[in-house]
Amino acid sequence: MSAAENDLYQEVVMDHKRAPRNFGHLPAPNHQARGTNPQCGDDLSVELDVQAGQVRDIRFSGQGCAICIASASMMGEAVKGHDVEAAQQLQQHFRAVLTGEIEPEEAQLGKLVSLAGVRRYPSRIKCALLGWHALMHALAQAPDASPAAADATPPGNTP
Repeated sequence: MSAAENDLYQEVVMDHKRAPRNFGHLPAPNHQARGTNPQCGDDLSVELDVQAGQVRDIRFSGQGCAICIASASMMGEAVKGHDVEAAQQLQQHFRAVLTGEIEPEEAQLGKLVSLAGVRRYPSRIKCALLGWHALMHALAQAPDASPAAADATPPGNTP
């Protein structure tokens, strides 16, 4: 990662950590899930309003490190107003970039590409993916299911 790319990464992460977009609660979410990472204390809930196969609105709440919060903030911007299928594909591409399966340039991540540098820090990949895990669990949840039924704790993170 060049110095310019590293500066952009740090700037984007800090901007989204200081002023996260789509942070808070929806008045009446029809899909929701919670993700926790007991190893580092990250704990996020994702709430969705999904109508006719489209993510009409999204909010997240909780606490986490700068990477966790920035990634969830950028996730909200990236999926809000888009089809569920597009959100699922974006999650797959984002995950593939962070795990080194594909190169950032091939993934068509938009602004999310600024988080590609996280892949150089394996212990932080779970931080960047936590909100995305919760999003996928929320999307898979039946609209009237109990929120407790959708726990998005990443594999290998049980207490």
